[in-house]
Amino acid sequence: MDSSVIIGPEALPALAEFLYRPAVSRVFVLVDGNTARQCLPLLEPHLPANYCLIDIPAGEEYKTLSSCETVWSQLTEQRADRHAVLVNLGGGVVTDLGGFAAALYKRGIRFVQVPTTLLAQVDASVGGKTGVDFQGYKNQLGVFQAPAAVFIEPRFLQTLDPRQLKSGYAEVIKHWLIADAHAFDLNRRLGWLTDDWTGIIRESVALKQRIVAQDPLESGPRKLLNFGHTVGHAIESYLLLQPGREALHGEAVAAGMVCESWLSVQRGLLSAEELDKTETFVFSVFDKLSFVLMETAAIAEFALQDKKNAGATINCTMLKGIGHGVFDQPVTVDEIAESLRYYHRLQS
Repeated sequence: MDSSVIIGPEALPALAEFLYRPAVSRVFVLVDGNTARQCLPLLEPHLPANYCLIDIPAGEEYKTLSSCETVWSQLTEQRADRHAVLVNLGGGVVTDLGGFAAALYKRGIRFVQVPTTLLAQVDASVGGKTGVDFQGYKNQLGVFQAPAAVFIEPRFLQTLDPRQLKSGYAEVIKHWLIADAHAFDLNRRLGWLTDDWTGIIRESVALKQRIVAQDPLESGPRKLLNFGHTVGHAIESYLLLQPGREALHGEAVAAGMVCESWLSVQRGLLSAEELDKTETFVFSVFDKLSFVLMETAAIAEFALQDKKNAGATINCTMLKGIGHGVFDQPVTVDEIAESLRYYHRLQS
């Protein structure tokens, strides 16, 4: 499952070297409405002249099988063979969906990730998870398929507004909470804005790669990376169905980390002081998501479809102290609802 990851100004020249190999028959570039306008001009000088552009609408609501059909149709119309390469230029939606579409087309063609958001650069593009949403549930359809390589150019972050940048930072905080207490403590004192995104990205990618190397198919330690996501995906899925109330992935994960940290305290794994530090850091970056008390039960129900579950058991990752995650902690829907009620009380 290991893929080479190139980070920094050398990333796009390295991509060009990869794409110009004789073994590559044709290059296809998957973009959404945002990356076509904001990011493609930076990438284009490094692409072969005869590349083919595939465009899908921007947004989580388009991370669907229907969008995959758009990709497959264009690959078929252009007679892409198994030596073609799909370049996924975008955030988590594009890298997840593009990887999934490539893995299924002709039983698999090569794809490379060129992530353009902080979230995709530190998390979504690395590790070989691909997938799409289905019937309102996050990432219900997917496969493990490693990209041929990942090319991370931090200059793409200049195209992001502060909200999108913060969304990616949630995954960075998650990495620190589950595996790096020193970095958590240092950065909660420094604040989230930095002049060294390249350093942050390198450290975060390295941390994730170490975990994934132990458990490529998520049967054990890789589940640590799901911290904040059991509750976070439930929140994100619920709000996605409420027009005008959609939360970005990182915003939902940030709320999920608060809820799952609170659950960790209830299990005696995390101290109240550590919970306070976690909340203070999270809320120094993110506004609290808004939902009413009577919605908490409905949100919690979405956790029943979480991929980490075993039968009727909802499995959650918790914290056994800052910097030390523990996976496969069983929780009930009622406990998740109670954690959401705790989060709601913090809103007032």
